[in-house]
Amino acid sequence: MQFSSPFNPASPEGAATKSLLELVLWLGAGVFVIVAGLVLIAAVRFRARPGAPEPPPVQVRHQWEYVWIAAAVAILIAIFIPTVAMMRATAPPGGSEDPSPDLIIIGHQWWWEIRYPNSHVVTANEVRIPVGRPMIARLESADVIHDFWVPQLARKEDLTPGYPTTVVLRADRPGTYLGACVEFCGVGHAWMRISVIAEFPQAFDAWLASERRPPPAPSTPDAIAGAKLYESLSCDHCHASAVAVGPDLTHIATRVTLAGGRMPNTPENLARWLADPQALKPGALMPDFRLAPDQIRDLVAYLETRR
Repeated sequence: MQFSSPFNPASPEGAATKSLLELVLWLGAGVFVIVAGLVLIAAVRFRARPGAPEPPPVQVRHQWEYVWIAAAVAILIAIFIPTVAMMRATAPPGGSEDPSPDLIIIGHQWWWEIRYPNSHVVTANEVRIPVGRPMIARLESADVIHDFWVPQLARKEDLTPGYPTTVVLRADRPGTYLGACVEFCGVGHAWMRISVIAEFPQAFDAWLASERRPPPAPSTPDAIAGAKLYESLSCDHCHASAVAVGPDLTHIATRVTLAGGRMPNTPENLARWLADPQALKPGALMPDFRLAPDQIRDLVAYLETRR
């Protein structure tokens, strides 16, 4: 699962961020070339030579100090003005008023909870949005400071506990845009990935409708046994949407990845996860129930029905 590049934006917000990033990189490169060149010239021209006398003291040249100060101020202004413009371009509508969010993204150690308040849909680690429609996302943290960043779509935003913020998610073309938490938040930080899946409005509406429907009842013997085991292990004490200690599992079989983007969502990987979560994602809150192979088979069969 590769991290998306900010140099290939797919939204106006991503394009504004890319423009500022390129400006800062070019200015930084220019400053580096000038300073490195002056250092090289000074090292060659004023190097100590055998038998040479001590160099005379250099007189203070205030005019050069003024030049360097003016150049630094000019660079700061050249960065400050486009930064303000980028912040305006990527800010959610509504000015100082807190807009009503289309979705809520909550950072946990180490996974993402995604809620669609208008549809009462809850999922995890995968955000779905309609192409061409800006979605206002409220960002919250359930524990420590996280940082939400999907480079092709939006600017980075810190998630500070108790201080929600907002970001606009919009995609001009369909596709899967990858992001991550970019603020170190604990041992599982490296596998706190997130995907934004942009699809045409009809497909997005169909997905919302399917998420609102309850999954079908298990019908095979393995799946029925898995449902009973799921209940006896009290899995919903952590994985129900009202609790959110772990991701909601109502429609887990429809997701692309498992364990916060750690691996593709396949029956084989789900079995590996149930067998030993800590081996795949150290520090995860998912306990090792020391399940027998037949129990793992039954649970996988049941969870695969949750579509």
